[in-house]
Amino acid sequence: MIALLCATGLALAEHKGGEESAPGLEAALKKLQLPGIKIDPVKGCVDVMSEVCLEEGMLELVACTKGSKEHESIVLVKARPLHIHTALLLLGAQPGNPAAFRPSGEDGSSWAEIPARGGRVGVSLVCSNKEGRLVERPISDFISRSGSSGTEQGAELNRPKRFPSDEFLFAGSRLVPRENGPRAYLCEGSGNVISIATFGDELLCLPEIHSHQ
Repeated sequence: MIALLCATGLALAEHKGGEESAPGLEAALKKLQLPGIKIDPVKGCVDVMSEVCLEEGMLELVACTKGSKEHESIVLVKARPLHIHTALLLLGAQPGNPAAFRPSGEDGSSWAEIPARGGRVGVSLVCSNKEGRLVERPISDFISRSGSSGTEQGAELNRPKRFPSDEFLFAGSRLVPRENGPRAYLCEGSGNVISIATFGDELLCLPEIHSHQ
């Protein structure tokens, strides 16, 4: 199954697909230059060119950028994270924020959890099957829970191995000020495009906070 991921495209399908696009939108999008990205306003999809960087191993990400975390990500994307963000905005997807912890209390000695939020985005991979035809498959086909560590009990032992969701939140990473020039889009530096573990600067993330273990 994982071996079928060679020569893939990463499809980010915002669940508003199927709505009629505004007049002239398709023509305008054809003129827009976002390298490695194709926008389909009719289906509500963004296709991001990518390639497999890990066929088997422990995962913290679904997708990363080149030269970042290829050792723990299924694919690396051939597009800038900021451009993927822009493409999702053009489809009407609503960005939110990644999960984070912030100081709370009068003395700041305790921490409050800031939950992730954002529009829901379905993630799938388009890859060649055994006959060489392109097929679209949900990302959960390529992810399974890790084996038992010997510490799980009760319900934990009975959890399904299959990854439970094909939907992620359009968290939108974060913009932070710099001494000179425009604010920095953190995902451009970290490469955390679609995360399984929580980093706090990812473009797409799962709803809950997930550890790196």
